[in-house]
Amino acid sequence: MVIGMAAAKITITLQNEQVEEIRALVAAGEAASVSGFVQHAVRIALHDTAGWRELLGQAILETGGPLMKKEREWADSLLCARTQKRRFRKRKVA
Repeated sequence: MVIGMAAAKITITLQNEQVEEIRALVAAGEAASVSGFVQHAVRIALHDTAGWRELLGQAILETGGPLMKKEREWADSLLCARTQKRRFRKRKVA
């Protein structure tokens, strides 16, 4: 950790298999600690998200600018329908 950098202790929930894999990496010396591994994973995820956001922003500019209201409603209707189908499938299987 960088000296002077503020940090917060939080609780997260991971699958048991994920925790076991992280602890195995720590035991093998491939990660300094469980916290260090998670901090690294979060740092990479945030960096990736920023990169995708920038890429998407550039693509939007190159293809006619932000979505119009009608286009956004159309996209939302497709995405909402998919989300509802996934939720329904999960409930049905469980």
